[in-house]
Amino acid sequence: MNRTTLSLIAGVAALAAVTGFAALDAPDAAGTGPAAGDTRLPVERTTLVCPAPSTSDIADTSYTSFTPVTQGTAGAGKAELQPVTEQSANGTDNDASGKDGKGGKKADAPELKPGQPGTPATGDISGGDGPALIGTADGRFAPGWTVQETTEVAAGTGRGLLGVDCTAPDTDFWFPGASTATDRTDYVHLTNPDDSAAVVDIDLYGKDGAVKSTLGEGITVPPHAAEPVLLSTLADAPQDDLTVHVSVRSGRVGAAVQALDDKLGGDWLAAAADPADTLVLPGIPKDATSVRLIAFTSADADTDLKVKLASSSGLITPAGHDTVHVKGGMTTAVDLGDITRGEAGSLVLTQDSPAVPVVAALRVIRGKGDKQETAFIPATGPVTARATAADNSAEGSTLSLTAPTATAQVKVTASAGSDGGTEVSKTYTIQRGTTQDITPPVPAGLKGTYALTVQRLSGGPVYGARTLTSTENGVAGVTTQTLPDDRGTVAVPQADEDVSVLQRQ
Repeated sequence: MNRTTLSLIAGVAALAAVTGFAALDAPDAAGTGPAAGDTRLPVERTTLVCPAPSTSDIADTSYTSFTPVTQGTAGAGKAELQPVTEQSANGTDNDASGKDGKGGKKADAPELKPGQPGTPATGDISGGDGPALIGTADGRFAPGWTVQETTEVAAGTGRGLLGVDCTAPDTDFWFPGASTATDRTDYVHLTNPDDSAAVVDIDLYGKDGAVKSTLGEGITVPPHAAEPVLLSTLADAPQDDLTVHVSVRSGRVGAAVQALDDKLGGDWLAAAADPADTLVLPGIPKDATSVRLIAFTSADADTDLKVKLASSSGLITPAGHDTVHVKGGMTTAVDLGDITRGEAGSLVLTQDSPAVPVVAALRVIRGKGDKQETAFIPATGPVTARATAADNSAEGSTLSLTAPTATAQVKVTASAGSDGGTEVSKTYTIQRGTTQDITPPVPAGLKGTYALTVQRLSGGPVYGARTLTSTENGVAGVTTQTLPDDRGTVAVPQADEDVSVLQRQ
């Protein structure tokens, strides 16, 4: 075999090795999958960012790190969370010296020490000076790495249960459901995990269209830093319902909206799925007392969304809400009341042709009177292979799965507990057009918290959400996290030797 042949084979091998190295923040294009003959390999590095949890002195925040066991990973690796080196919050600027702008000591990150995939690791902090966190996982800890941030606030604005999945950095985010109403205090939290500064634009869209302001243009987020931006500073008048668009000119950031209400508690609003003509919003709590749909299209054309509720018995049309008219460039909000009427439910939004790309989210209220609490459910992508929800306990967790177009079979695995317990799995069949609320399996001998991993085994697309509930001083706390696919593997093209390209020497 001559040198040219050897060089070509070495080059192909090197290309395959490089292609097999992928981060969680580089997913396949929407609606595409691996080409025929491609293989899938576990990702080798994952980056996540967690927003600063709370400014309340009486906040208690827990972090849960979990990586599901993935076949084909390397034996080595680690996962760790580090505090940002600079954080602008409460008028304080932190720097790399470890001191804040007032001469105090910078807040430390929670101590999480993952021991092995398949077992959660937990850490806790208290008070209102917890920093944003930047996390990295490599080797066997990278595929499907999940970190849940859960905060309990006993009183004050935004009191209740707030939960968010730490997210992969990206360059484009949509948040329908934000507000600058007088009783709301909403922040967009921006976290930059990289070594160079990121430049970000924040645009707001209300019921009358774009909110005119230059204050959201060209926001610089320094390297390894976090920047919370108060939405009311970007608008000249209060608006009840807004869609927030975060776009990154250079670099990348993690982004989430913290929505705090004076009377209705608060929660994190995670980014909605990318604009699409069909949307699924899974896991409306069966005891929700009020559900509000917020939708937006950036297209110039209007559209009518067909509204269906995937109930426990099948797809139904909510009385009085069969369609919702969305005007181009404007945010539309509609109160759906107690749409689930005590049953499991997910919202399915479709359009007739020609369709336009739409983003949407639900604001869900649980409880009554002065004991109400808020959660948000953004439209989400399907579980194409696997998804995970961390920070579950023996009580207070509900897993909601829906199969809007075709019956599907899934396997749900409850991991070992963070302090002890044995993994257990169970298989479920989700009928076409239905939503099934599942009381999750609990690990045998559970001690601590555990993670739930959902794997789609067969059938049509499955969408999921996990809801945590609690009761504190009579307030019905609630937070919901959707379950998009964890993108724990990457497609690697198959490379075949083509001798016709060789040149004899």
